[in-house]
Amino acid sequence: MASEEDRDTRPDPRNGAGDLQSFAVALRRTQGEINRLVHGFAQAQGLHPTDVQALAVVLDSPEPLTPGRLREHLGLTSGAVTACLDRLERAGHIRRTRESADRRVVHVRYEEGARAAARRYFLPLAEATERARERFAPEELAVALRFLTVLNEELGALRVPRR
Repeated sequence: MASEEDRDTRPDPRNGAGDLQSFAVALRRTQGEINRLVHGFAQAQGLHPTDVQALAVVLDSPEPLTPGRLREHLGLTSGAVTACLDRLERAGHIRRTRESADRRVVHVRYEEGARAAARRYFLPLAEATERARERFAPEELAVALRFLTVLNEELGALRVPRR
């Protein structure tokens, strides 16, 4: 729950803090901080940052993911996705399977054993997130989560040019 002290230190949207520029700056800073952590994880695992981005897509996918859908999501070429998946598979983070009746269809799955390494590395991120969450009331968090969900839907609808 947010204390009065926490509430007093937050920008007041009535003073211009809720404008598009303020959101853009805050989102870029958040992205930069997360990218810094992702780059560190990639380096520790002997991966490329794009590989970690691909891992996140695989992990968050609500249905079995194909290399083609991963390519579309990341905006990479087929060859780049194949190289990425090769690195991830060699490092033990993913496995490719042919589970459907159509043996040409490949699904990409996150390896359970790889989750432990990611959890260990990103534990400080989870702890920092929890500390930040504790500074807000549940109704404030609900609005923030709703905003991020809608923003992600809007961003997800944008298509990057195919390479």
